[in-house]
Amino acid sequence: MIEVEKKFILTDEQEKALIDSAEFLGEKIFTDIYYDDSDYSLTKKDIWLRNRAGRFGLKTPMNKSIEIRILDRYNELENDEDILKYFGVATDSNLIDVINNKGYKPFCKFTTTRRKYKKEGFNIDLDTADFGYSMAEIEFMTNDDLTLREVTDSIIKFAEKHNIESSSNHVRGKVLKYLEINNPQHLQALIDAKVIK
Repeated sequence: MIEVEKKFILTDEQEKALIDSAEFLGEKIFTDIYYDDSDYSLTKKDIWLRNRAGRFGLKTPMNKSIEIRILDRYNELENDEDILKYFGVATDSNLIDVINNKGYKPFCKFTTTRRKYKKEGFNIDLDTADFGYSMAEIEFMTNDDLTLREVTDSIIKFAEKHNIESSSNHVRGKVLKYLEINNPQHLQALIDAKVIK
């Protein structure tokens, strides 16, 4: 699956308009732990290895460069076998052993309360992290690479229809905001690598 998403910081009025008539899918609380090595060799390539509730996931970028990025687009690998294939090791290997052998250690851990909605075919996540940061994501999942430009345009139009400005609004995701607060050296390495602005 290809995840196409855009992040927003919403006013109370914008949030109310966005979830008006939306289907409430539920609320959940989860803890994320992100991994990298001391050289930031994954995150400097915009690759995100995460453990959520005991299950690993890996997001790899589809954007060619930060300069032309309008939305975040990632391939999501959600099972150990696919992650092991990505790392080029035997699929019957133990993923935790591979992570340890590659020197990947936790660099970020936080708990999120997420309210999830669906509206007009879009997923809406309203997240509040335990380090005091709240944000929204509007996302669409697709299998078809040919529709990515259309999906990108439709997310922007959907946001603008709800009076949410999207043009040059670069909102940091939760991990980047966490780094901004807790590890500015790692954040600067990502800026220098042109992963983020």
